[in-house]
Parts: sequence; structure tokens; C-alpha cells
Amino acid sequence: MAFKHGKNASFKVDNSGGTLTDISSYLNEVSLPRSIETGETTSFGNSAKTYLVGLSDATLSVSGTWDATLDAHLAGIIGQAASVSFEYGPEGTGTGAIKYTGEAFLTSFETSSPVADVVTFSAEFQVTGTITRGTFA
Repeated sequence: MAFKHGKNASFKVDNSGGTLTDISSYLNEVSLPRSIETGETTSFGNSAKTYLVGLSDATLSVSGTWDATLDAHLAGIIGQAASVSFEYGPEGTGTGAIKYTGEAFLTSFETSSPVADVVTFSAEFQVTGTITRGTFA
């Protein structure tokens, strides 16, 4: 098993003009939780619950160090009616490295300015449709 360090992760997201833009240099964390809904099918006489697989869902969370350029990028896509494309490489962008791509809506963008530390930000995306798992060429 080949473990990977997170320091090489990559994240790109469309800007307001629809151009996929690398914002990795501003980030220190990316999270991609995915889930599957289930529908309960248990009937009388069963002693254990039974289920059917339903719809999939996913969100993206990113956070890092705030910058005016990053602020303009994310402020330009929050609330946008059209989804934005994203590309996430958890192990980096080397040939053969895993990448996840899809479409999402920016649903939350928060800036934090602590008195004794650097200005940071966090953002949440709601994935719409399926996520494609591939590799970098």
C-alpha cells in the first residue's frame, strides 16, 4: 500500500468566467464527504431492517489562508445560478494520480480575522450530479 502525504493535494474550481483555476496555493485543507441515501424496505415478520440503495450526495469543503485574489474569485461564484466545475487531486497532479471532477454550487464562504493570527477562510460547495473518478495524464 502506498500512502500519500496531503501536502501535494490540488484543487481547481471555475472562476466567474467559467475558467478552471488552481487555488491550491491558498488552501491547507480539502474535504470531500460522500454519502448514499437508503430507503427502508422492512416488512412485517422481519427481525432485522432491510434497505435499498438510493441517491448519492456529496459536498466539498475547502479552507486556508485568505487573500484578496482568492476573495474575488470565490465572491464571484457564490450564489451563481450556474454550477462551477471542480477538479480535486488528493495526492497531487502527477501522472497516474487520482482526481475527482464534477460540478458544484458554492453555498458558503466565510472569512475569519482573529486578532492574534492570520486571516483565514472556509468555503462549502454542494456537488450537483455525479463525481467522476479518474487519473491525471
